[in-house]
Order: sequence, then C-alpha cells, then structure tokens
Amino acid sequence: MSAAAAPAAMGSGKELANPPTDGISNLRFSNHSNNLLVSSWDKTVRLYDADANVLKGEFVHPGPVLDCCFHDDSSGFSAGADHTVRRLVFSSAKEDVLGRHDGPVRCVEYSYAAGQVITGSWDKTVKCWDPRGVSGPERTLVGTYSQPERVYSLSLVGNRLVVATAGRHVNIYDLRNMSQPEQKRDSSLKYQTRCVRCFPNGTGYALSSVEGRVSMEFFDLSEAAQSKKYAFKCHRKSEAGRDTVYPVNAIAFHPIYGTFATGGCDGFVNVWDGINKKRLYQYSKYASSIAALSFSKDGHLLAVASSYTYEEGEKSHEPDAIFIRTVNEVEVKPKPKALAAPQ
Repeated sequence: MSAAAAPAAMGSGKELANPPTDGISNLRFSNHSNNLLVSSWDKTVRLYDADANVLKGEFVHPGPVLDCCFHDDSSGFSAGADHTVRRLVFSSAKEDVLGRHDGPVRCVEYSYAAGQVITGSWDKTVKCWDPRGVSGPERTLVGTYSQPERVYSLSLVGNRLVVATAGRHVNIYDLRNMSQPEQKRDSSLKYQTRCVRCFPNGTGYALSSVEGRVSMEFFDLSEAAQSKKYAFKCHRKSEAGRDTVYPVNAIAFHPIYGTFATGGCDGFVNVWDGINKKRLYQYSKYASSIAALSFSKDGHLLAVASSYTYEEGEKSHEPDAIFIRTVNEVEVKPKPKALAAPQ
C-alpha cells in the first residue's frame, strides 16, 4: 500500500460534550440520521445528536458495555460484560433483556436482511435473536452456533456474516442457513485479529491485527478472485532504525466511495483506497489511541473515539473523547489513475 506524501488534515474535529468517563468500546452512526450510539467501559450506552452536540439519552448497565448497535433511530442493542444482550429504547427510556451468553458479550450487530440481532461472545458462540419475541429470552433465541474460539469481531453485509475469533480463525456464514459456516478460514495475518469489516459492495472484508497490518480478503474462492487479496502495513513508526508497531483497532468504510479509514493505538486515523492500494489521507494525531470509527450514512461526518485501550496496561492517559470530523471529498474519494501517454 503506497503511503507517499498523504496530506494531513489539521484539527481534530468537534469534540462531543458529556463523553463517557472510561474507555470507549464502540461508536456507531444511525442509518437514518446523525444520531450516534456509544458504548463504554463506564457501564453506559449513550445516544448523541452529533449535529447539535447534545446527549439525548443514556442507559446505565450493571457492568462494562463492550459493543452497541442501532435498531432504528431511537433504539438499539448492547453487548454487556455481564453476559447480557439488551434492547434499549431511548424514546421511552425502557430497556429489556433480549438474552444471555455464558461469558462476556463482545459484539452485537443488527441484520436488517434477517430481522435478527447477532451477538458474539467470549463463551465461543455466536447467537441469533429475534427481537420481536417479546415473551422472554427463551422465545427470542433463534439459534446458538459454536465457534472455534472466543469471538473478537463480527461484521455483516446483506445475508453474509463474518466472525473473527481468537486463534486467528474466520468463519463466514449465510444468515439464511446458519447450520454450518459457508467457509472456514484462518486470517492471512500472523497475529491476533482486532477488527473485521465487510466491504460495502459485499465482495469481501478487511481484517486488522494487533501488529500494524490490514488484509483485504474476498469471498469468491475462484483463483482469479483470490489472486486479488493482499495485506499491507500501517500504524507504525520508524525511529533510529527501530520499528514501533501498533494495533489497528478500528476499520470503517465510507458508504459512498468504498474507501476506508483505519484507527490505531498510535493515535492516527488513515484513509485508504483499497482498490488502487494508496493512502489518501492522514488526519493529525489524536491525544490517545483510536478505539473506534464510524462514518455517517451520507459519508459527510466521521466519528472518532480517542480513548486509551490499555495496550500498555494501567497508566495515566488523556481523558476519553469523541470527535466529529466534517469529511471533505478529497480525503475519501479515490484518485483516478493517470492514463498512460499515447505512444
């Protein structure tokens, strides 16, 4: 991946008021507005209006919240370290328990295609839930699917579900037939997986590791498709001949252009053109690790969680903060390749 002279954007963006008071585990823009849902180790799930910079609602859980996702514009789901999956309705300030795992719930996604909530846990299972089954947790559980290891990251595109676990395993499912994975793979990267995100066009996924790398993978198993896969180094620095390598915590695809941003423990956010294998942009450094990233539905805003991820253990660190950047087209639009001069 070429990183030649990528321009840097100055400034961090607009800082949201009333941020979480402990590590930010995830943030997500709504598919309908510029509402932003944020989960945190401070046991809260918060709903912000990113345009108005207003905290619209907050739920406090019994333990840290490891992930969250929207259902509609004013309700969502949370994944708790207390093994619990919750539905949160901000408009009525009501919550209920959708169900439980046998270990902390690390990931939660809502599938609009299947009308189901999908959760992944450190209990080595993925569970699918029907949120319409309101008569208690037994009625809402659609199925439990064993995984080779603890689930670290999930991503959905259409009816495809990608599950990344400890031990560098990747399982790919069709939500219409969850009885067994469509494909079982190992990560192309040698080190622990940190994040997986499907391409918006549904052809594959990007996967990042703790060792400053991202791989670009394709679902199609044909030789032609597999020949397109590659990995690249990022979120590293070289000083006095010594390389420092940082975990890549976050990947977010731009909804219009299909380019993507990565966030690392080096405090940098980079924007990449995966097709032309170029870095388009690097934003100026944030005060802490980049814990999560999300583009708004039209791609005009990028939410950045600057939040220490404890990669160096307990130490004093900058306060956890959320910044809303206005995205300029030049930062995310692929640059056409120069045409060869006619002979």
